[in-house]
Amino acid sequence: MAVYAIGDIQGCFDELQALLHLIKFDQANDQLWFCGDLVNRGPKSLATLRFVKGLGDAAVMVLGNHDLHLLAKAEGFGKQLKQDTLDEILNAPDCDELMFWLRHQPLLHHDSELDYSMVHAGLPPQWDMATAATCARELEQQLRGADYHKFIRVMYGNQPDKWSDELTGVDRWRFITNVFTRLRFCYADGRLELNAKGKPGTQTIGTIPWFDAPGRKTKNNRIVFGHWSTLGVGMKNNVLSLDGGCLWGGQLVAVRLDLDAPEWSTIDCKGVCQPG
Repeated sequence: MAVYAIGDIQGCFDELQALLHLIKFDQANDQLWFCGDLVNRGPKSLATLRFVKGLGDAAVMVLGNHDLHLLAKAEGFGKQLKQDTLDEILNAPDCDELMFWLRHQPLLHHDSELDYSMVHAGLPPQWDMATAATCARELEQQLRGADYHKFIRVMYGNQPDKWSDELTGVDRWRFITNVFTRLRFCYADGRLELNAKGKPGTQTIGTIPWFDAPGRKTKNNRIVFGHWSTLGVGMKNNVLSLDGGCLWGGQLVAVRLDLDAPEWSTIDCKGVCQPG
């Protein structure tokens, strides 16, 4: 069985199909890992969501910030952003079914046989993988519960910006949400810097990419992630960055994980959005 992790799609369904053709994906025998942000800004978010859902056990995904934004919009929360392309999903006859499926997806996926973990954005330096798994389960429980809309209503915000085992309730869940779906940079002490979106070297003074943080407890864990199109694709410090910026005219990226060394495949994308 071949296992491929794929970077942020964001509704670029045609490019996804071209990439799957390139890697000769066989639904009966292979597995795809999607590192979040299936939807939004691209032209075919509904088709993308339906396709991944229809893959069943042949697909694993983790939730990204745009996926959570869709859940919020479906509940009547969240701002209407200029580049949103979610109305087709929200008006679809199977919207409720799709939202139920989406909010039951994980924040963290770990495969002990392959020795890889997948998140959308990143992990703070204070967390080891066991803590990350525990925190993911806590938030997943909130999203899957009958009162999930109560958290979605208050999940937006940049505070608290530093982890503590003493965090409880909404503060704890919001921090966990920001780590898994928004993190790019942090301070050496683990405080999150959630406003900077550019490539390393353009960020707030004193901050560093999360995977470069000194003393990061997951430094020996192999992690695949997306979210950061300006970072570039590649492997550094035991992490594999997969967001090739397809939406912006970059590449859609797949990396095969079941080999001795990661094997990369990319297709060029025409781009449907302009940065800024």
